[in-house]
Amino acid sequence: MLTDTKFKSLKPSDKSYKVSDGQGLYVNVSQAGTKSFRFDYRLEGKRETLTIGRYEEGFPSRSRDQLEGLDFGAVISLADARILHDRARRMVQEGLSPAKRKVEAKRDREDSESFGGWASRYLDFKADPKSGDEMLADSTLAMRRSIYRRFIEPHLSKMKIDEIRPPFLADLFRRVKEQNGPGPAVHARELVLLVYRFAIGQGVDVVNPVDSIQRKTIATFKPRERNLTRHEIKEFFEALQMTATAPTLRLAVKFMLLTGVRKSEFIHATWKEIDWERATWTIPAGRMKAGRAHTVYLSDQVLDILTTFKACFPSSQYFHPSRYESSEPISNATLNRTIDVAVKVINQNRDEENEFLTFSVHDLRRTFSTRLNDALFPEALIEYCLAHVKKDQVAAAYNHAKLPGPRKALMQGWADMVDAWCRGETARDIVVAAKAKINSSAHDDDGIDL
Repeated sequence: MLTDTKFKSLKPSDKSYKVSDGQGLYVNVSQAGTKSFRFDYRLEGKRETLTIGRYEEGFPSRSRDQLEGLDFGAVISLADARILHDRARRMVQEGLSPAKRKVEAKRDREDSESFGGWASRYLDFKADPKSGDEMLADSTLAMRRSIYRRFIEPHLSKMKIDEIRPPFLADLFRRVKEQNGPGPAVHARELVLLVYRFAIGQGVDVVNPVDSIQRKTIATFKPRERNLTRHEIKEFFEALQMTATAPTLRLAVKFMLLTGVRKSEFIHATWKEIDWERATWTIPAGRMKAGRAHTVYLSDQVLDILTTFKACFPSSQYFHPSRYESSEPISNATLNRTIDVAVKVINQNRDEENEFLTFSVHDLRRTFSTRLNDALFPEALIEYCLAHVKKDQVAAAYNHAKLPGPRKALMQGWADMVDAWCRGETARDIVVAAKAKINSSAHDDDGIDL
């Protein structure tokens, strides 16, 4: 058995040599004078060698607690080597290979420091239902995995996260744009940006190199527009009823179509904004895009939805609170995820050529506008209900649109149209009746000097 005195006396020779410490543990002295602790053993009839660690003179021994989390291969003392040797022997007795475990531990360490490791953790986090509101819609997650696999993984996965520099990334995004188009390049930039933000949020001390690469230097896009036909409205809401999503989320999606409001206006909506007697919802100026308070006149169908929300969430100030905290609003991604689930149900029985195109919450607002304009309702009235005021709007049309009566009639008519389409019926008679109501109600409002 080796002693510290004997160990220090070991000198390099013209070729490497071994000095045994017993039970398969020995010191290998190289020609350069490096002293490493090794362990020879047999597993499943095959000989394997584990390098337990290397010796450096003067390096102190560790406590047993410090050795608990120490992997094979570090700088160690003779006393450390014997304790780690005992651990390796127990692994062999259990049929495990300490040499392979060392390789796996090294790979795990490298993975924990690599961009690929952090990208995997980010994508897994976004796919985990336990992530709550941070969980991504299936379609968004699938797209990000595809972007990573096709454009990022071959170039960044093995690189350490603190070694990637902006010029390297800018060149990568440029090549993706040249070879695959601006869309993939912009999405590749966004994904790398988000992986770094995730790692930084987990405590990694690193500068996000994507912050210095502006999106507009790659490409800018005009938003894709999508609106639903009356047949798609029917098909979508039928599919929505077949999903496992919460009933209140299904109602929330319908609420968006019936009111035509922006997603942010709904998410942060509170009960103090509702006037039940007048059947109005007044959205404060601070939450409106144009910076002016806006009143939404509520159809009977929308009032029914709000009554259901109030019954389901009696203790929350919000129309529809977060799934996990009633004091917090619904997350920004929840409604889009709900839509994606229903679209997935529709496409289960369709081939790619006849695929039902997915859409966003904002596309419901476009549907509100497009279908009402197609029905030849007054454009100024539609625009005012959407809180749009065109600069070229003629004064008479604008003043007519401001009146409560026509706006109430339009919103009720629209809700009745949607109900008819969902039943598979035409809305022609409803449109005619709604237009007549709009015309007559313009003269019923208080404050008009006739």
